Amino acid sequence: MIALLYDVHGNLPALDAVLADARAAGAGGYVVGGDVALFGAFPAETVARLRELPNARWLRGNGERWTAAPAEAPAEEPVPGAIAAARAALGHELVMELGHLPESVGLGSDTRAWHGSPAGDVLSFLPDPAPTDAELLAGVTERRLLFGHTHLPFRRFHGDIELVNPGSVGMPLDGDRRAAYALLHPDGAVEHRRVDYDVDSVLTALRGRFEGEWVEAAAGRIERAAF
Repeated sequence: MIALLYDVHGNLPALDAVLADARAAGAGGYVVGGDVALFGAFPAETVARLRELPNARWLRGNGERWTAAPAEAPAEEPVPGAIAAARAALGHELVMELGHLPESVGLGSDTRAWHGSPAGDVLSFLPDPAPTDAELLAGVTERRLLFGHTHLPFRRFHGDIELVNPGSVGMPLDGDRRAAYALLHPDGAVEHRRVDYDVDSVLTALRGRFEGEWVEAAAGRIERAAF
């Protein structure tokens, strides 16, 4: 059984709660789906914890790409401030390592994991069908796609292709502050799960460890579980 860990965003308490839940459920492998550190109170500690996982397959999100190449990121705050903080916390070598992760990983012949979609790490799917779905799926041969980026857990179909967003471990945006992830069972079933953690302690740590416009932007999203 594989735990699908997306959009942790440096939220170590949320990650620890999810990992405990996943282990108790019998997870033996992991997909680390990108955006592991940026905008978080514990960027380096979160990466270190994820690196301890056995049988983990990592892929790059826009957070890793932006942190390694700030010129590719939006120029408006709060993004530049968050990138500067993440780069300082992680160090150049780790920033570059994360920035060179693969864009996708295969999980057998019928399932592939991306951060956003095959069309790009900032282009993704929403819970309801959209006219852009076909464009984002151009050339896809797998029957199931796993992805994140929007921080909204859901599962739906586009024709014969199953679309699965496990939700965000560290910064859910669906109105539910609990950490979100999913389990991919050996029979192919996907199980979405939610886990309680101490949200207020994360807000305190974020505001105490860092400063800048990005801090309140990130704290507000975690506090409200909304963009």
